Amino acid sequence: MESFGQIILSGFLIGVLVSAPMGPVGILIIQRTLNKGRWAAFFTGIGAALSDIFYCLLTGMGLAFITDFITSHDFLLEILGSLVIVAFAIYLFQKNPARALRKRHENKTTVFKDIGTGFLFTFSNPLILFFIIGLFGRFNFLTPDYQYYHYIVGYAAILLGALTWWYLITMVINKIRAHFNVRSMWLLNRIIGAILIIMAIVGIFKGVTGYINKSNDHEQIATHTLYQRA
Repeated sequence: MESFGQIILSGFLIGVLVSAPMGPVGILIIQRTLNKGRWAAFFTGIGAALSDIFYCLLTGMGLAFITDFITSHDFLLEILGSLVIVAFAIYLFQKNPARALRKRHENKTTVFKDIGTGFLFTFSNPLILFFIIGLFGRFNFLTPDYQYYHYIVGYAAILLGALTWWYLITMVINKIRAHFNVRSMWLLNRIIGAILIIMAIVGIFKGVTGYINKSNDHEQIATHTLYQRA
């Protein structure tokens, strides 16, 4: 039960964090919330979440081929993953997505068109794979000892996290539409970037201390083996 709780929490957080940065699809969803209403925007978010889960599946399959490496270098992977998150957070701090926020007229679309637009906007950015790899490493997500049902629960939790994020964002933007301004997105990116940096610092600390402890354990085992042979 503990492993299920951990994988659900980790998956949910990954889903939220993958969706949270205000990239092109975030701009589109906010525009649609303001121009077309909450539900058209939420269906666009569903398309974005489906694209995110697709990239997460690709990442998971890629990591499955190197399970031995993950097992042997788990702390190193956590450090590298945290560094990737730091780089992404710095990018968020420097980027001002508010420049792309402009009100525009959009023709009425169907639910499937909204979902398809969200999917294509997110799918067109394969660089998100590096961010996902960083998050997988940071949260030690889907370790080699997990069974197929752990994978199912984990990816379902990622999808739930992404959908929850877009549901809340569209709800909040819809409620504050009268007070919303371009600075709000800039501030949101700064907050998300700060959270990512804090998480990455914790991950780097845990990875470094874990790596040091693991190295000390190996040295002690090697010393004890040599002593026994002597």
